[in-house]
Amino acid sequence: MKNLPISGRRVLVFAGILFLILIVIEFNSRLEELNRLNDEREQVRVAATQAMQTQHALQTQVAYASSTAAVEEWARTEGHYVQEGDQPVVPIPQPGSEPLVVNTPVPVPTPMKNWQVWWELFFSD
Repeated sequence: MKNLPISGRRVLVFAGILFLILIVIEFNSRLEELNRLNDEREQVRVAATQAMQTQHALQTQVAYASSTAAVEEWARTEGHYVQEGDQPVVPIPQPGSEPLVVNTPVPVPTPMKNWQVWWELFFSD
């Protein structure tokens, strides 16, 4: 086997190649960081856009709720108020008829298994 002399030129070439490899690795890590930050920026933009749309929708609801049209709508539907000139109608049952009775259904309890009863006894608050 030949004895390979170590020359300054070979050391500089290997050092240069090693330096270039380290630069490429650093460049790759910076590109990955840039891609991650771009993804985060897009997520923040989407969240900001949604927040602005929500704010606009809420401002529209507030404007409608403070209008006279909303008050009149509530008064006629939920408040059961009438305007001047309206003739309210109150249904009156026929004489001698029985009032309509609505039966409320009784919920049927579901039986629990033994292990569920013990579990509730030991672990429920």
